[in-house]
Amino acid sequence: MIKVLLIEDDTVVRENTAELLELASYTVITADNGKTGVAEAKKHLPDIIICDIMMPELNGYGVLHILSKEKSTKQIPFIFLSAKTEYKDIRKGMDLGADDYITKPFDESEIFSAIESRLAKVAIFNENREKQKIKITTENVEEFLFQPNEIKTIDQLRSYFTENVEEFSFQPNEIIYNEGDNSNYVYLINTGVVKTYKIDEQGKELITSINKENDFFGFTSFTHNINYKEAAAAIENVTTFRLTKNELQSLLEKNHFLTLELIDYLSDNVSEIKEHLLEMAYSSVRRKTASTILQFSKKIKKSPTDNPKISRSDLASIAGIATETFIRTLSDFKKEGIIEIEGRNIKIINLDKLKKIN
Repeated sequence: MIKVLLIEDDTVVRENTAELLELASYTVITADNGKTGVAEAKKHLPDIIICDIMMPELNGYGVLHILSKEKSTKQIPFIFLSAKTEYKDIRKGMDLGADDYITKPFDESEIFSAIESRLAKVAIFNENREKQKIKITTENVEEFLFQPNEIKTIDQLRSYFTENVEEFSFQPNEIIYNEGDNSNYVYLINTGVVKTYKIDEQGKELITSINKENDFFGFTSFTHNINYKEAAAAIENVTTFRLTKNELQSLLEKNHFLTLELIDYLSDNVSEIKEHLLEMAYSSVRRKTASTILQFSKKIKKSPTDNPKISRSDLASIAGIATETFIRTLSDFKKEGIIEIEGRNIKIINLDKLKKIN
């Protein structure tokens, strides 16, 4: 019988779904949180996994990440089951390598269809792989054995960087590349935070983006030899992986699904930039300043409990506000108990109040 691992913290949903699957003649193994779910997957090696996203101990994204790294579990079809229906949540799950996504509430036909479709896909894949093995000859054995694995998702592309690309280290404020340099590389941040920026005619630094761990940067045209249109520098100690643009272009030519995923990834980045520009154009000075502080905080934070220190000069260069006005607004925030100013840095002390500024 087909074994299904159901990882769901809601008791009612878990029991009802398990009963539904058992009535359809599946053998069901259940887990009430992500940590237990990982252990059950490794122990029982189910034929398919259905997993909620928002759970205690370890969420669904974490479960998929761990199991995708294990040789014994990485090929098991994985379906997310969640009430989260926003596009970015679905996109994140698929980027991590999920095979399908079912939103609650669902009817029995949806879950049966998803299971049967995923299992059929695996069966066809295994059948074709066996046929390929039979056809191997002494002439094509090397090509067969060393054919690279297909890369379909942004998360798999990140894994390719970490496993195949040389790592480089940079100190705080160290230049990674200058505006006008040949755009020979695309970068993936392993640790730390990187800013990209331009220098205007008056020599003022204007930050164009803040990039953190697992972010890519350094993209330019794949078809034309265009120099970098902005510079990049480390805000703190940084390690990055650096892939030549020609190598990335070769990967995209061989992996068409990845090309589409990369288009989505870059489109999301463009959307964020547009939202930021609109806010800079139409928001009040106080809102612009608060938004800029929140943007930096989000990028620099290592954990939910972190309270990072943020450079005032970096903040000023992205806020789009005259320096005197910016400093005056920071002073107001300090008087209101929202931030503390420590030398050249600021520290958030009332995050909720900062978020409510209009």
